[in-house]
Amino acid sequence: MSGGSGSSRYPHLLSPLKVGQVTLRNRIIMGSMHTRLDMEENGLHKMAVFLGERAKGEVGLIITGGYAPNTAGLLEPGGPILTEPAQARELRQITDAVHAHDGRICLQILHSGRYAKQEECLGPSEIRSRINRFPPRAMTGEQIEQTIADYVRCALLAKDAGFDGVEIMGSEGYLINEFTVLRTNDRSDEWGGSEENRHRLPVELVKRVRAAAGAGFIIIYRISAIDLVEGGATGEEIDRLAQRVEAAGADILNTGIGWHEARVPTIAYPIPRGAWRFAAARLKRVVGIPVVASNRINTPELAEEVLASGDSDLVSMARPMLADPHFVKKVREGHADKINICIACNQACLDLIFSDRSASCLVNPRACRETEFDEAPAASPRKIAVIGAGAGGLAAAAEAGRRGHHVTLFEASDRIGGQINLARAVPGKAEFDEMLRYYDGAVIDGGVELRLSQSPSIADLKDGGYQAVVVACGVHPRIPEIPGINHPKVVFYNDLLSGRRHAGRRVAIIGAGGIGFDVAEYLCHSQPDEGPHARGLDLAGFQAEWAIDASLTKPGGLSGDPLAPRPSPREITMLQRKTSRPGAELGVSTGWILRSSLAKRDVKILAGVNYQRIDDDGLHIVVDGAPRLIAVDTVVICAGQESNRGMLDELRAAGIEAHVIGGAKEAAELDAMRAVYEGVKVAQAL
Repeated sequence: MSGGSGSSRYPHLLSPLKVGQVTLRNRIIMGSMHTRLDMEENGLHKMAVFLGERAKGEVGLIITGGYAPNTAGLLEPGGPILTEPAQARELRQITDAVHAHDGRICLQILHSGRYAKQEECLGPSEIRSRINRFPPRAMTGEQIEQTIADYVRCALLAKDAGFDGVEIMGSEGYLINEFTVLRTNDRSDEWGGSEENRHRLPVELVKRVRAAAGAGFIIIYRISAIDLVEGGATGEEIDRLAQRVEAAGADILNTGIGWHEARVPTIAYPIPRGAWRFAAARLKRVVGIPVVASNRINTPELAEEVLASGDSDLVSMARPMLADPHFVKKVREGHADKINICIACNQACLDLIFSDRSASCLVNPRACRETEFDEAPAASPRKIAVIGAGAGGLAAAAEAGRRGHHVTLFEASDRIGGQINLARAVPGKAEFDEMLRYYDGAVIDGGVELRLSQSPSIADLKDGGYQAVVVACGVHPRIPEIPGINHPKVVFYNDLLSGRRHAGRRVAIIGAGGIGFDVAEYLCHSQPDEGPHARGLDLAGFQAEWAIDASLTKPGGLSGDPLAPRPSPREITMLQRKTSRPGAELGVSTGWILRSSLAKRDVKILAGVNYQRIDDDGLHIVVDGAPRLIAVDTVVICAGQESNRGMLDELRAAGIEAHVIGGAKEAAELDAMRAVYEGVKVAQAL
């Protein structure tokens, strides 16, 4: 990305669009995302600040996380709901915050259906979801009619609260989506059976909300553009649903991709950018209202290209707006190169949400925590040294420089990035390139002096007059006490992923944590005795890997079993000492993808292993009391890390103010999320 006139480089992206009686200032939507801020103390104020900042950043339209139209529709007890005028009055602070910056905002209405985490969950039929332990009760005709009335009430309350419109959530396998397909709807009344009957609920919802709310109120219908589940809709069925919804009065057709119970990944880093634009393009050919492309669109270049190609009229970005609230403003002002790009890691957003915590962002820890951070310059600029240019050190240096401190960033190697450079070798994790690009620019913008290939001594720091030092030296691999650990066939993960060492055809991986799984994935996609080159699947490879039928001629858009065996260039065995489930600390939203990918390639995983020795024959172990030989060419060590924090004690002994962050503070896997957060926080405290 580079500078230049925003309007000349991104003419489609920055052009206004009239939707019904409302004109959007550009073509970017901040898509709906559950942040759980609503459930925090003073949560609506935090949400108002959070969304207000995105409106200030000039996004064309904001869609809130889902609000239930009744208690049965709640995803979980205590979740967002809009059923009372008092609640609408409280939501005014959110709409006021967005409108103060000339933004537009719609409230998403979401009934969870059989996904609801409550015993009394409802669905079109008594067919339980594999991701919910609670079986649904089939809705009666009276309950369906009441639910439609509840949607209308919710929409009118949203209008009273100052929202410019609503999005009716009809995708991802929630209630409305459940009614539309035979997979979850085996009814024989007017709400099931024929295609027209299965489409009756979304059509009635749009029609009645339009009649009640009037012509000037935006109605977005979020359609499941590809279900990615067995028994899902075909492309022709989806086309006809889109046409029926348009005729019922929808202003915009937003695209949802895949059900939550699908065994195909849809938004994580292994998915190629723009992988789902074909689904939006298909719908655009059959309707006359604006269509939104969504999922894995994270740069202005890609968004512009999607719009210019005619694949969609708008582009939805949810997580990219966590990463950089001023995404659109930077594009307009010609500073697209300074955008903090979403890397699709999911660690601080979806993984936290699924763990019942509020969302944030790995590359932008301010996201959803705006009220916790001080944006003011430092009252008294100081001379600061940061030791280590990994994730934490880069974040600390950039923030300290932004606040006006005089910062020198020392890095022992010849490039910035630290452990991030290892992550970049893992298939799909090339997105970390964006993180390094952003911080490289942020360090320059902050006036930070970068000194590569330098490791200052305590005397150097003392003589340099530094008033405070941030120790961000990261970690080094832990060396397990196994006889034969120095055998030539032993390779440590950092040497493997950096390309300094290679692995043969038969490999044992000692350690089944996050790094072990990443190493296994890397080995499954690179040839024996070759250096790093696996940058992830291209679009055709991704579709083949997960049995995606882009023509949508088959139900659900699946051409076969997404978990069918796939070839691997290696025989791989992962091992761990602990008897607990291997990979227990993997991300909630991405761990299953890694497990599925490795299982398809017949990667063996053993727990409760006692390591005996490594020799010419391979790795000798004991499992369940029985000795065993794993005959391998290479043994890769992924047995944890140890902190590089020796300098900390020396600094404090010398009377120099010192702070420690990231891996140097705690060697816990390769936790870039914590490192970045601690880096920004320590810089704010200097």
